[in-house]
Amino acid sequence: MDEGALTATDEGRTALVGALIVRDGMLLLGRRSAEKAVCPDTWDVIGGHVEAGESFEDALLREVEEEIGIRPLGYDKHSRHPLPQGGVLVLFQIVSWAGGEPRLRNDEHVELRWFPIRAACRLTQLAAPEYVPIFRSLEVTTRVPP
Repeated sequence: MDEGALTATDEGRTALVGALIVRDGMLLLGRRSAEKAVCPDTWDVIGGHVEAGESFEDALLREVEEEIGIRPLGYDKHSRHPLPQGGVLVLFQIVSWAGGEPRLRNDEHVELRWFPIRAACRLTQLAAPEYVPIFRSLEVTTRVPP
């Protein structure tokens, strides 16, 4: 089955989507609010829950627009990861978008910041330690020419 067409209902469990937003060898992360119940005060990818009946791709487009005000144009599925509590996280790599510079649009995050990919790998307050090898894989695919 095509991953983009798969819905949260099809999965029958928690389904999350995340955006690996990359520009000029830099990765955009959001620092979650300290008041969040899950992963408070940590650096995370932009994304969230796939709603019932929604495809992963539709959830990606909705979440990115809601959280940082951009509309992904150039993007591909990057990877799929089981969640420790059950369910799945599907990550998409976004390399182009409409809507200008990403900006905070709701209270999911308190800060947005572009990190060199290697620096993102060294962050001690990542929402998931499993992000490190995922971020490292971006170094290979997004090298900036000298």
